[in-house]
Amino acid sequence: MNAQERPSAVIVGVDGSPVARAALVWAVDAAARLGRRLRIVHGLGLPLVAGTFAGPASERFRSGDAAREAGHALLVESAEYARSTRSDLHVATVLAPEDAPEVLLDEAGHGDVIVVGSRGLGAVRAIVLGSVSLRTSSRAPCPVVVVPGAEPGPRRGRVVVGVDGSESSRRALRFALDHALATDAEVVVVNSWEVPLPEDPAALAAGAQLSHEEMFDRQSEEVVAGVLAEVIDDRNQAVEISAVRMQADPVDALLEAGGDADLIVVGSRGRGGVRGLVLGSTSQGVLARARVPVAVLPPHSEETD
Repeated sequence: MNAQERPSAVIVGVDGSPVARAALVWAVDAAARLGRRLRIVHGLGLPLVAGTFAGPASERFRSGDAAREAGHALLVESAEYARSTRSDLHVATVLAPEDAPEVLLDEAGHGDVIVVGSRGLGAVRAIVLGSVSLRTSSRAPCPVVVVPGAEPGPRRGRVVVGVDGSESSRRALRFALDHALATDAEVVVVNSWEVPLPEDPAALAAGAQLSHEEMFDRQSEEVVAGVLAEVIDDRNQAVEISAVRMQADPVDALLEAGGDADLIVVGSRGRGGVRGLVLGSTSQGVLARARVPVAVLPPHSEETD
């Protein structure tokens, strides 16, 4: 059954690491609260074609067999944990030869949620090496939740979402409201701005600076009100919503407001690929520095199959 034929699921990647275990814990709880199935996947990352210098064929086959056995054991253990934690949860496992990002992307469809662990590489190293979380979130057809290394602590009932008036931020707000409904949480909407400085800061009088700040503050208020008016409907209007508006870099604002949240939600404009990693973005900046789970909403995450 492919992603188009099966019910919506929470899809989590596991590899035996502590960060993947944290992702599994988060995914099990999310699947149960959202009323979705759980799919646990493991990518072997085996080469499809052996090169001339890859070693004797018998060694390659033995290595592949050992990897498959270890992967199967990991999936069995992960599924047993999920069922023991949530006995009514429908759990399926997938073992595939591709590497983790490709397996996750192959398994996911519109309406699903992908959950992966963050290895905490930091901004520069993640850009150089790439990571499962960055590769997946830039190409996924659905929301991607990146869970930091430590297992989730006690719930605080707060979902923080960044909005800037764009379509990507409206996607993020809709997801945040849906998640808040399922988890009985409040939503904190964050909008920030930075006042551009003149070439000669001394040339800008204090009164003019204050006028600029007041103008940006009014614009921020209008952005928040406009996005809320577009996204709030009869289904999600019961969610408790508050707004935080501040003069700050967007990444800093979200990290400050979401430092003790259960989840930070950001939209992605979908540059993706190498160009997106080189240029950076608010979503990638938050992913690199957040200490709480982060949900990234790629451009096509609200489409239906």
